Amino acid sequence: MQTRLLGSTDLNLSVVGLGTWAIGGGEWAFGWGDQDDDQAIAAIKRAVDVGVNWIDTAAVYGLGKSETLVGKAVAELPVGDRPLIATKCGRTNAGDGQIGKSLQRASVIAECEASLKRLQVDCIDLYQMHWPQPDEEIEEGWETLVDLKKQGKVRHIGVSNHDVSQLQRLQSIHPVASLQPPYSMISADVENEIMPFCGENKIGVVCYSPMGKGLLTGSFNVARARDLSEKDHRSRDPRFQSPQLEINLEFVTGLNDIAKDLGWTVAELSIAWVLRRPEVTSAIVGARRPEQIEQTAIAGTRVMSEDTTGEVQRLLNQRSEALASMDGIEQARV
Repeated sequence: MQTRLLGSTDLNLSVVGLGTWAIGGGEWAFGWGDQDDDQAIAAIKRAVDVGVNWIDTAAVYGLGKSETLVGKAVAELPVGDRPLIATKCGRTNAGDGQIGKSLQRASVIAECEASLKRLQVDCIDLYQMHWPQPDEEIEEGWETLVDLKKQGKVRHIGVSNHDVSQLQRLQSIHPVASLQPPYSMISADVENEIMPFCGENKIGVVCYSPMGKGLLTGSFNVARARDLSEKDHRSRDPRFQSPQLEINLEFVTGLNDIAKDLGWTVAELSIAWVLRRPEVTSAIVGARRPEQIEQTAIAGTRVMSEDTTGEVQRLLNQRSEALASMDGIEQARV
């Protein structure tokens, strides 16, 4: 497993990190369906076994459930084997499985204290503002994270889902250690402005959903999309519905041909594509069962050539044309 330094911090992260969004279960607005807790804990332990040295979670995942499972799993590991832990604040429990948005000082402090307890740690390695919402509160939230760092409650502070203008506002208060954006072959907008800014300002980039929430694993199909539980937020995602679904699956068929020639899987190809960017420190790969991380951690040893990048780009261009054609059809119907 390769490792890379996170921005200007002292955190040397494995290029594949374990994402724990899905193990939060399905009893909240952005869940992934029912989850077996024992399998989740086993997946966390197996990730460490195969060389993953950091875990990404958030207070809102399962409204505390994901952090609780991470804390339990890590506590059962020998002290010397325990991974670094990153978590997030800014999303709160609004009741009935819904989530609230607050970056006010009192709320952030309360969230941090609750996360420390659930994770069973004295200090969080990387604490991130989950979303820049409400936008007018991001400075207050960031100043609170700075204070938490001074108090020793967190080691490093970063953000998730912020744009360049928001990063600049926060940078004027305290350096931003990292940004966590969505980034994959089918969600690559951050390449245009955000990634170059991070590279120029030594802000580490850790990407979530590098496999497009499962679409880019090579194991997704129409039947599986149709059978997604109502508790799985992907059942409401247009990319998992016709006509986008068929376009995405055709794209994956092309990726499969490229991966086969390399002796890789589509999942490995998708992760390696994300890691080809010099600004990227790590790709956050979700796993709900041990075998899932076993199948994807190997991507941390893969290096994508320029020729392969070009082949993928050819498929991406075809996908863009298909989506543009779809938009034209939809507009004609209006």
